[in-house]
Amino acid sequence: MDDIDAMYQQIILDAAHERHGEGILERFDGESLQVNTTCGDQVNLQVKLSEDGTQISAIGWDGHGCSISQASISIMTEMLEGKSITEAMELYDIFRRLMDSRGEELDEESEDKLEDAGAFVGVAKFPMRIKCALLGWMALRDATDKAVTATQGGDNV
Repeated sequence: MDDIDAMYQQIILDAAHERHGEGILERFDGESLQVNTTCGDQVNLQVKLSEDGTQISAIGWDGHGCSISQASISIMTEMLEGKSITEAMELYDIFRRLMDSRGEELDEESEDKLEDAGAFVGVAKFPMRIKCALLGWMALRDATDKAVTATQGGDNV
């Protein structure tokens, strides 16, 4: 294992331990339960939008699974809280491209935008682990879609 792989592994292990954003939100606008049926990882994730409905003001989650899924959720939460929905969906698309890359690094601009989430580049080499890394991101996208629909219709949870 080279130095960069060791550093990426340490980022993932640290994030899995930190579990940034863990905890259910008291008030939220959208929620999603995602389960990886291959391994049993799961997350229940809530999103609270800003009053004008354009930003993700809070993300809360509860779940269990491997260190890859838990680290990915933790890093994603830390990255996306406070971002506009547009920025969050752009980062979702970049992370998805990273997972589809089969371990090839992305362009420098995309890597810079991913911050610590770029540590998952090695995970993309293992198709069975990609679902683990994407679990929280899929939940975030679903919960955000539900939140936007709810706030546009006035049905806040």
